[in-house]
Amino acid sequence: MTEALGTSTGTPSARLRHTGPVRAARDFCLAPARPVGAPFVAFEGRYGRMFPELAPLEVENSRLLGLGAEGAASDGSDVEDEGSKPAGWPVFGQLVAHDITADRSPLQERADVSVTQSFRSPRANLECVYGAGAASPYLYRRDDPASFLLGEGDVPRNSEGVALLGDARNDVHVLISQLHYAFLLVHNLLVARLREDGVPEAELFMDARRATMWHYQWILVHEFLPSLVGPGLVDEVLRARPRHYQPDGEPFIPFEFADAAFRYGHSQMRERYRVNESGEPVRLFPGLVGFRPVPPALRVDWSLLFDVPGHPPALRANRIDGRLPRSLIRLPLAITGEVSVEAYHSLASRDLQRGQAIGLPSGESVARAMGIEPLERDEIGLAGSGWADETPLWFYILREADVHEDGDRLGSVGGRIVAEVLIGIVKADAESFLAKDPEWVPTLADGDESGWGIGPLLSTVTSGQGGLAPPEASS
Repeated sequence: MTEALGTSTGTPSARLRHTGPVRAARDFCLAPARPVGAPFVAFEGRYGRMFPELAPLEVENSRLLGLGAEGAASDGSDVEDEGSKPAGWPVFGQLVAHDITADRSPLQERADVSVTQSFRSPRANLECVYGAGAASPYLYRRDDPASFLLGEGDVPRNSEGVALLGDARNDVHVLISQLHYAFLLVHNLLVARLREDGVPEAELFMDARRATMWHYQWILVHEFLPSLVGPGLVDEVLRARPRHYQPDGEPFIPFEFADAAFRYGHSQMRERYRVNESGEPVRLFPGLVGFRPVPPALRVDWSLLFDVPGHPPALRANRIDGRLPRSLIRLPLAITGEVSVEAYHSLASRDLQRGQAIGLPSGESVARAMGIEPLERDEIGLAGSGWADETPLWFYILREADVHEDGDRLGSVGGRIVAEVLIGIVKADAESFLAKDPEWVPTLADGDESGWGIGPLLSTVTSGQGGLAPPEASS
């Protein structure tokens, strides 16, 4: 049996132990009426600025929100404009965002950044999946506390259908809840392998958690980021000191990342998804809205959303171009709740509002600070609507991807922000594979990582090939 956490240098299986005080931390994507529960984290998270010297972009609020309104620049209507990347990648990106950022401050015109808290530690450690570990006993099986509780093809739920998760945002739509479920299966598979390898019961949970985290981090660094920002930039940031993300001491999440660059995936989401072979394409909202049990007809076959060897090419994500699908321009009440501003039914308007409230600089000013030639006004595409200001950073990054990378990946500004932050926080984490053993390769790849990645991993565990007993339904 392959050792579940073996490394190429013989590094022993380190135990995961949290130290330090429990802190509270930040949330978007959660229905307003849904309770958030106790803090999950054992590390204090914080936000900061990557470019503190740059002045905020100031735009009259109604004009700003108008960019995200129906029929405006960010409205992609019902037309799919596919790029070349598999449709599952922006869903994985959403899981990463929920793992490292959680802003629970209300949406508003101006926010006091000095009191804006991050309810996530700046570590790619699947905190959104594991919750507080032993302090979240409702996530784990009573008869096998090293393993996650599972539903029938779904995340575990209580008798009212409420998901039992480390982060309630991972039930906002079926795609993200099914991805969360798949990572529960990955952990349980690793528990089974470690148990077969003779790891003591008292050590199983910590070892399986660390093994799952390393597989997730490897996918993040070696598959997700090269697809999103280009392999050349990933290699550069892995080798050299970051140019712009340079935390003084403890790592932090820059507002430029959380409230602009890493919201790129909203533009990559599709209006319709075919989630399994037996079903027809359904709209993201309301067809795949979450906060309810996932019926068999909507259980995701990941070979349709990620490329898997031996299967036809997966569905493609939309191009990153500044336009959002109609489902995100008209968010349902299940997601937004009652809103005081009509524009807040549009996720594009909410993204724009968040950036201005937090005082983000313009995209052009960030480009200049990076030594990059800014986009021309006709490349931004807002001049025809009378827009005379510089461009909100979020929208600029989406347009840069379209102009310079044909919408298939982030451009120079967005790509560098994302690469430096994600690689930076993985490097800074003393438990990560980059800190412990940068040459480690995934043991679930069974010795051949060349064709291995998230597609084969998810397809294997969710198709029942992961060596797991049938999941027990939760109460």
